[in-house]
Amino acid sequence: MRMNEAFKALADPTRREILRLLRSGEMSAGQLAQHFDMSKPSMSHHFATLKQADLIGSRREGQQVIYYLNTTVVEDLMVVILDMLSGNAAPSKGGANP
Repeated sequence: MRMNEAFKALADPTRREILRLLRSGEMSAGQLAQHFDMSKPSMSHHFATLKQADLIGSRREGQQVIYYLNTTVVEDLMVVILDMLSGNAAPSKGGANP
């Protein structure tokens, strides 16, 4: 899993909202864009960032791009976050020991 990309993707409220919307099922780029007041290039940037982090996937249906939540990666990310919060995460390499 690409942790740095995932955390970067989650840092933006627009991308978190896209993920929230996709929880209910697949949506086209146009359907997702209707929920936001921004340009198509800006929306495309958000989609690309989420895809790079492997949080969403896409497929083409004719002229439309359909996006879906990559639930496996989202679940893996949640496990990592919960481990960090519970103190069970493995220490990072090169870090100081407490």
